[in-house]
Amino acid sequence: MSDGKRAASAPWIRTRLRTAPGAAVALAVLVLVTAFLAAAFPRAVDAYETEGLRHDIRRADAGRSTVEVARPQPGLELPREQREAAVRTPELTRVGGALVKALPAPLRADTSSVAYGVRTTKPVVATEPWLPRPDTVPPQLSYTAQTGLKKHARLVSGAWPTTPAEVTSVSRAVRGTVTEETAAALNMKVGATLELPTAVGDPLKVTITGIVAPRDPRGSYWSADPLVRTPSLIPDPTSRFPQNYWTGTVLLAEDAGPALLSTATEPALFWRLPPDASALTGPDGARLASVIASLESGPGLLEVRAIAGDTAVLLTGLGHIVEANARMRDAISPVIAVAALGIGSVAAVVLVMTGALIAARRRAELALMRSRGGSLRGIGGRLLAETSVTVLPASALGLLLAVLAVGEGRWWPAALAAAGVGLLVCVALPLRTTLQHIRPTLHGVREDMVSARPSRRRTVAELTLLVLAVGAVAALRRRGTSGGGTDLLVSGAPVLVALIAALVLVRLYPLPLRLAARPMARLRGAIGFLSLARAGRSSAGGALPLLALLLALATAAFGGSVIAGIGDARDDAALTAVGADARVSGKGERATLPDELVRTVSDLEGVRSAAPLRIEFGVTMPETAAGDGGGTDGRVTDTGADAGTGGGGTAGASGARAIAMVGVDPASYTRLARTTGLPDFPSGLLKATGPSAPLPEGATSAPERVLPVIASPAVAARLGKEQHAVDTLSGNFTIQVVGTVDRVASLASTNFLIVNSASLEQRAPTTLLLTGAPDPAKLRAAADRNGEEFVVQLRSEERARYVNTPMQAGAERIYLAAVAAGAGYALLAVLLSLLQTAPERKTLLARLRTMGLTTGQGRRLLAFEATPQALLAAGGGLFTGWATIVLLSPGIDLVPLALAGVAGSDTSPVTLRADLWSLALPAAGVVALAAAVAGVQAWWASRRGSITELRAGDSR
Repeated sequence: MSDGKRAASAPWIRTRLRTAPGAAVALAVLVLVTAFLAAAFPRAVDAYETEGLRHDIRRADAGRSTVEVARPQPGLELPREQREAAVRTPELTRVGGALVKALPAPLRADTSSVAYGVRTTKPVVATEPWLPRPDTVPPQLSYTAQTGLKKHARLVSGAWPTTPAEVTSVSRAVRGTVTEETAAALNMKVGATLELPTAVGDPLKVTITGIVAPRDPRGSYWSADPLVRTPSLIPDPTSRFPQNYWTGTVLLAEDAGPALLSTATEPALFWRLPPDASALTGPDGARLASVIASLESGPGLLEVRAIAGDTAVLLTGLGHIVEANARMRDAISPVIAVAALGIGSVAAVVLVMTGALIAARRRAELALMRSRGGSLRGIGGRLLAETSVTVLPASALGLLLAVLAVGEGRWWPAALAAAGVGLLVCVALPLRTTLQHIRPTLHGVREDMVSARPSRRRTVAELTLLVLAVGAVAALRRRGTSGGGTDLLVSGAPVLVALIAALVLVRLYPLPLRLAARPMARLRGAIGFLSLARAGRSSAGGALPLLALLLALATAAFGGSVIAGIGDARDDAALTAVGADARVSGKGERATLPDELVRTVSDLEGVRSAAPLRIEFGVTMPETAAGDGGGTDGRVTDTGADAGTGGGGTAGASGARAIAMVGVDPASYTRLARTTGLPDFPSGLLKATGPSAPLPEGATSAPERVLPVIASPAVAARLGKEQHAVDTLSGNFTIQVVGTVDRVASLASTNFLIVNSASLEQRAPTTLLLTGAPDPAKLRAAADRNGEEFVVQLRSEERARYVNTPMQAGAERIYLAAVAAGAGYALLAVLLSLLQTAPERKTLLARLRTMGLTTGQGRRLLAFEATPQALLAAGGGLFTGWATIVLLSPGIDLVPLALAGVAGSDTSPVTLRADLWSLALPAAGVVALAAAVAGVQAWWASRRGSITELRAGDSR
């Protein structure tokens, strides 16, 4: 009796888990992966924003990132002893320690590099005769007495500067030191002396007792004021002639500051506080910018002055660094939000599909419970309990794995995301299952997709989604993502577009099935008709699998196109900077390449073609330039006598007074343009015939010679079709524009002229452009063989400059993960949709085998049955992905992801384009997986006997 009671009261959850352990494990794994991705995303965003902020601060010049508090020397009205005490090390250290403690969070100082001291703000002309005078101008030196010299430098020769006796403002002798670079540039040696004029009495004598070398030359101690480490040769601003003089800094003994009070150098006290970026996080950026603004001109400055003195000022460029980081973050965030919403929507749909599959498998069981008096509340509670036992631990484990995998980031967004996944599954599965049993259902007419009629509610819902999608796309096209900030409606536009496409395709899907079923019914074979009939007998809820596939394929295509667009933008920028695969040029603009060098480099192994160019910058635009010109559509156009000249308003706006002239060999340059993807070059327009024929060697060019030129659209618009005289270093002649082209190799300028170099008086090339893959070492060796210094640039090396900053690399990794996750969820959606009808297909094959269906015919039947839906999903995914990219590309600017942070890079907008591989590979995977699953299912069904599949009373 007791055993019977225990059997009757067996726990429902344990019984269910023992009955279907495979389904429970599969659901747990799916929830685990989804929760991991959901929790890892916000932590990954926090991680790359944190690394980006720290990277920007650490890589910035110390002179910009350091927070410096400075104030003038103590007032002359104070007693001498009080003035001297204010500039001694104990007082400076006390004030510095108080300033470090007073810095508001999240700003923290790197205490290992903090420096305090006294410095001269007015350079002193050094009249010592042994100092170098490049243009007969004596050097000007600054003097500083700052703490921490022995800690941040090593002694190379001599001795450390000391103060044997207490230094006061009346002292006239102190000791100092200089760095190796300063000593080498200014001929300073140990024992040398310098004199500083004082306000009263004898000058202050500084004896150089040692020469030091920085331990960390790039650290803030030496780089906050670069002259402390390295002297500089600068032009004299007061001279009417170009004259340069040396300027540098002498480091005095730590306690020698009071001696500077008697000089006329306007000494000032300073406290340099380099920021400690190790504790900063990405979300701290906004607070950090606010704190810095307060310290510069707000309540924070009042607190600083309360510590350092009423005349203290705070100087730093850290605020500009943080603002630049925030601008990049705001530019990247909307693009990342598109991927996040896309993958999140796909994951949600796949989880709902999983619930639908489980509900379909348990439909008969729950219908039996309902028919025997089970309440919806009781059934829903049991389903919620058994789902929670599996889902909640899987969500917690996914959160834990995300925290371990992405070690730095806020925990609460990740916890909310993982909890959201668990809550969705725990609520959606019981809710979807119980709603099907509100009314008792009987086995009756099957609701086929072909015969289903959409309800009014569905029509209203589809129209609502259509309006939202159109509004989101219109907003994104009008406003774009480059303005900063994240708009969920705009970022969700690809999701809404894919949703509308799925609903439209589901409505259109029955039409081709109906049309194809009629001719198939007249054929003798039964395979084609049965496959179409089976394809049309899917449940009317088939929109859910198709929606998941289109969302996944559109998101994967969007992410893959972003990755491809980043690579293409960097390739184009490298090509624009170099002009070809390799470039050889002189160090100066007017340096020419010897003929021997051109021949040697052109004959190197790996060089396919060489194009010599003569580039002359600063050619003055003719004064008589017209205000109208040729075509400006960016393509090569004819501007001869029959060509239109266009309007002149735009031309005049260019306003270029100096342009670049490029002399080319038409044949070699045409090959170069064709190889590098430049616009087609009309070499026939630059034929050196008639008045533009090549000049004999040594002949002088006459101004009346008329040379045909190809100009940029802006220059052509100003010159028009008239002839204009120009004076260049290559000769004096008259030019006439015969065509336009929007780009020229190796020049980023949009104001240029292209002329046949054979028609120039001076035709020696200044640049040699190479295509192919020459060995870099051999190329540089050949360039250096002539004994002159030539610059060798490689396109591959220029491309390598576009390395990812932490923020760019993190965003790119997220998009790579989005592509992979989108493809994975798409394949999972196909698998779930096929598994939902797997029992029916196995039963169908078993019944047909009893009627003589062969194994091969069974495989073809299942393959043909899966083909329409797979092709619909693949074709719809291709179209949806392509349409989404085309619609949204005008509002997407990839510059922050591709080129931001690289000095000298082209920052013109980089638009998004559709990438063929990103569109085709996921779609092909969907078709391949559908065919593979159908083949495996047919093979497995053929191994099982019909008796196993066909049981008495089975309603399938």
